[in-house]
Amino acid sequence: MSASAKPINESLKEYARGITGGLLFSLPMLYTMELWWAGFIADPLPLLLYFVVGFFLLMVYNHYVGIREEHSLWEGLEESIEEMGVGILLTAFILWTTGRISLDMSFSEISGKIIVEAVTVAIGISVGKSQLGGNGGTDKKANNIKKKPSKPHIFRTVNIALCGAILIASNVAPTEEVVVIALESEIFKLLIIAILSIGIGGAVLYYINFKGAETIVVHSNTWNAVAGTLIMYAIALLSSAFMLWFFGRFNGLSLYGMVAETVVLGFPAALGASAGRLLIQS
Repeated sequence: MSASAKPINESLKEYARGITGGLLFSLPMLYTMELWWAGFIADPLPLLLYFVVGFFLLMVYNHYVGIREEHSLWEGLEESIEEMGVGILLTAFILWTTGRISLDMSFSEISGKIIVEAVTVAIGISVGKSQLGGNGGTDKKANNIKKKPSKPHIFRTVNIALCGAILIASNVAPTEEVVVIALESEIFKLLIIAILSIGIGGAVLYYINFKGAETIVVHSNTWNAVAGTLIMYAIALLSSAFMLWFFGRFNGLSLYGMVAETVVLGFPAALGASAGRLLIQS
């Protein structure tokens, strides 16, 4: 085992931060119809070139800014391969959940849609791992000095969470993609989106040592964490419903359609209410 090896728990937290970063930076792209179409019509050679260039940029980032100060070229390559693999899997999962890929599509259509999106997701994962940790993602001792958590203030917390939710979700709220995904998604996929929103939001606030969480979020016991996570998701849903109403996305829809749209937009809103809120404050 190399000297730079970390405990499994720390590695899981790193990748959880990476996944959050990948989603935070690329979710509007995953919700963009033009990119779905670009993946569908892309020729194999330009697609391969795009993937190679993206992987090269990922390696350059990991070499100069990556999560460890000292690492060999091979370790940088290995980390880049891992991140690209996670990016591909995460992209495939999100595209499947939102109904953009399915088993009855051709291999070229599925692979095209995944590759077009996965390159950005993988870079976001690398940035998330290196920059969004509670100590800045580095191993410097100077950064390991922990600050005392600030006193909780419910009105301030709710307002900042609303700001974060609207900041992230407003990039998606006015688009047709939210309507398309919501109306085409089966009920069990909407449930998956809701569970994913709650899970990622709770992990960001209370588990993965996300940047700012140690000084902003007070985690005294499990029940407080559960309550805080549910409040975060409630804020995400309320802000989503407000934005959808404001942009006229509820017009002519049934109650089911309104709820479906709110759950779909609640995913980026939950990222904003948790990760976005912490970044705004820190």
